[in-house]
Amino acid sequence: MHARIPQATQTLKMVVPSQNGLPQPLLEVKDVSLDFGDATRSVRATHQVSFEVQRGDRFVLLGPSGCGKSSLLKAVAGFIAPSEGEILLGGAPVTQPGPDRVVVFQEFDQLPPWKTVRQNVMFPLLASGRLSRREASERALHWLEKVGLARFADAYPHTLSGGMKQRVAIARALAMQPEVLLMDEPFAALDALTRRRMQEELQALWEELRFTLLFVTHSIEEALVVGNRILLLSPHPGRVRAEINSHQFDLHSAGSAEFQRSAQRIHQLLFESQPDEAPRPEPALQRSVAS
Repeated sequence: MHARIPQATQTLKMVVPSQNGLPQPLLEVKDVSLDFGDATRSVRATHQVSFEVQRGDRFVLLGPSGCGKSSLLKAVAGFIAPSEGEILLGGAPVTQPGPDRVVVFQEFDQLPPWKTVRQNVMFPLLASGRLSRREASERALHWLEKVGLARFADAYPHTLSGGMKQRVAIARALAMQPEVLLMDEPFAALDALTRRRMQEELQALWEELRFTLLFVTHSIEEALVVGNRILLLSPHPGRVRAEINSHQFDLHSAGSAEFQRSAQRIHQLLFESQPDEAPRPEPALQRSVAS
């Protein structure tokens, strides 16, 4: 561990109360619809989706393929402009990408192959002008230690396994100290054992740092163990079906009767309700805020 790391582990920020005394949401998605196409033909990916993410939340977007969850994440990142509605981060409109929102994608080839592991983590720090080369190198090594890859700092991506590449991508994202870490099905292409280990490591990092996470998955089980809050989206076009609380679950509770009942209930909400049915609150699954 290096002693001289410029605020490398200080990811918690002050929670600002709103006018009604409740915490001000860090991220607000208000009636967001996303459309793709041109003047002759347009396809609606999501329809009037709304949710709020508090600072320190592990918020999961869950739904079947084609429901627009990845598109929503890209809209939060600033890559896609909503056709209606708005997205606010810290009360300010999201209009373009920024270092306060960093994305970890599913693909393993998101790391430039000509850069070493350390150089990959350093790159956004240098490109943003936040740190000098020496400071960026120190911070990169710090975060590689956090994900257990410090001894591979001078290796190239082609020598790493898929899980190791994803750990580098996570280290690179957290080194930027974003307001929100955005993860788009980051473990979907991994084998089952590696996927479980990555879920454990992500949970351990969150327990230590309490960063704010927006996570996309189509796995009900992964949503329950990764998230403390889950937004369920209907099949295409994505609409809010329900929002549930899952803070009581972790990887060790996956085989419990309560876990299985919750997974079955989520499956029913996702696939057995009518597509045009208005979402109804779940009395036994209330929304929670990360502590």
